[in-house]
Amino acid sequence: MKRLLISPLSARKPSILESNWRISIAGLTLVFLAACSGGANKPKPAELQAVLPVVPVQQVWTARLGAVNFPMALSVSGRTLFGAASEGVVAAIDAGTGRDIWRLNLATPLAAGVGSDGRVAAVVTLGNELVAIVEGREIWRERLTAQAYTAPFVAGGRIFVLTADRAVHAFDGNSGRKLWMQQRPTEPLVLRQAGVLLAVGDTLVAGLAGRLTGLNPANGSIRWEVPIASPRGINDVERLVDLVGPVSRLSNVVCVRAFQASVGCVNAERGVLQWTKTADGNVGMDGDERLVFAVESDGKVVTWKRVDGEAGWRSEQLRYRGLTAPRVVGRSIAIGDASGFVHLLSREDGALLNRLATDGSPITGAPTLVGETLVVVTQAGTIFGFQPQ
Repeated sequence: MKRLLISPLSARKPSILESNWRISIAGLTLVFLAACSGGANKPKPAELQAVLPVVPVQQVWTARLGAVNFPMALSVSGRTLFGAASEGVVAAIDAGTGRDIWRLNLATPLAAGVGSDGRVAAVVTLGNELVAIVEGREIWRERLTAQAYTAPFVAGGRIFVLTADRAVHAFDGNSGRKLWMQQRPTEPLVLRQAGVLLAVGDTLVAGLAGRLTGLNPANGSIRWEVPIASPRGINDVERLVDLVGPVSRLSNVVCVRAFQASVGCVNAERGVLQWTKTADGNVGMDGDERLVFAVESDGKVVTWKRVDGEAGWRSEQLRYRGLTAPRVVGRSIAIGDASGFVHLLSREDGALLNRLATDGSPITGAPTLVGETLVVVTQAGTIFGFQPQ
């Protein structure tokens, strides 16, 4: 049985919480707790079956970053990876060799991953400060109005930030000058995990509550809004439908998940909903030209046809293993789990093609593909580079 713990933010010594989902409300923190450790009702993770590698994969490098206690969103520019650790280390890493291009210790805890356009990197601290970095040197920092759990998005000489009060902020990347802010009417609760923020053409696309919203990046004006899910239920927790990252983007079409409510695809050039389907999951998705791939809350891997949302194949072989969002890698999709394994499933039918071991700590965030290198990050702070053959 799940129970809900409510504790004041001002408490001097917080409880130890066994939770993957955290929800914030003004003045309070609400945390879903799984069943008591070792409880009889706790689902048992699916046992891993022996696998004959159909897709050969070679581990080509590892790098140390530092413990990561948030879903890592690695930023990629060319062959450079940008990553951040919870205690304040930010690094640019060569994706071909795993070697540092530069590394900076901000000596302050971070709340989310790093965003970069290849020149400017940006992170958000737990103290609600946006920090901009160029070539391993901090160039400015600015105070935010609220905490941010989504990595900043850097593009066009600007840094865009999605904060937990469902506002989008724009800053000049060179000076830190605030350019604009757009905030929409909001439900009282928000998820303490990465949301949706990206560019499609000349439109900044953000997840604001259960809506995918297209903004003018020059001034923050709204171009379109498309509902993916509408708040329902009798209490604030049941009404929570924030959009969660990562998303699947193919050309101008963005497919996205609303937390434990639905998935849907939107033409982000015209702001037109193509389809939505009911779905119960809490991490983002990926896709190819034929299918959209996602993971449900119980670990089922499910697919929908990209064109119309009709159901595709599904797999139950990884149930209750604490899965990450998937990533398309060649003929496979790569999914990390809470035991530090990366599973490669066939894009065609979900058959297991290979299984990769890391350091035994949970994989944090979706795997990332840089050229031909598959990159995963563990909570213990190790970055692994693999190359499928």
